[in-house]
Parts: sequence; C-alpha cells; structure tokens
Amino acid sequence: QVQFVESGGGLVQPGGSLTLTCQSSESIFPKYVMDWYRQVPGKGREAVAAIRPDNVEWYADSVKGRFTISRVNSENRVYLQMSRLKVEDTAVYYCHTYDHVVDTEYWGQGTQVTVRS
Repeated sequence: QVQFVESGGGLVQPGGSLTLTCQSSESIFPKYVMDWYRQVPGKGREAVAAIRPDNVEWYADSVKGRFTISRVNSENRVYLQMSRLKVEDTAVYYCHTYDHVVDTEYWGQGTQVTVRS
C-alpha cells in the first residue's frame, strides 16, 4: 500500500524559508500529478502547488513567486521549497496524489508550518 510521509515543518519568522519533503513508500511519483495542500483549523484544505509527470508546475496565486515544487522520482520524493514566508502561510501542509488506475487518493499525515515572530 502506498504511504506518504511529510517532513520539514517547523517554526520560522516572517520572511524566512523552509523546505518540505514528501517521501513515498513506493514508486508512484513518476506516474501521476503530485500536489501540496495546506489547512488551517476550522477550514478546508487549500491546494497550493502541483507538479505533473512532465514537470509542468502549477501554483495558487497566494504562493506564486515564493514557493517551488519539485520531484526526484528516483528517490520517490517531492519537495516544496518555501521562501519569503508570511504569517498567512501558517498551516498544516499535506502531500497528495490521485491514482486513477485504482481510483484512490493518497494523503500524508501532514507537517506543521508556523510563521510568526
């Protein structure tokens, strides 16, 4: 069974940087779009970035120019590089994909990012 594990979250001051990692238990990353979502308490999950198998990227307007998504398929990893962080970026960040072959969504457990002075 596919398992995702996020890491790299923590406490950072406004204007700082963090890089999040999503590690997969098996080689699913080369096949499908990988996404990063974030969620704050009491709110729904918001898509912030995505990367296709051909490495075409998509970003939410709120993070364009500040976040970069990338993948290293040989290591079964996807990254989210975050810079010039704002207080509004505070959330739990999740990696996600949809495997249409088996009609299954996969989510990691989430990693907390807190931006404050």
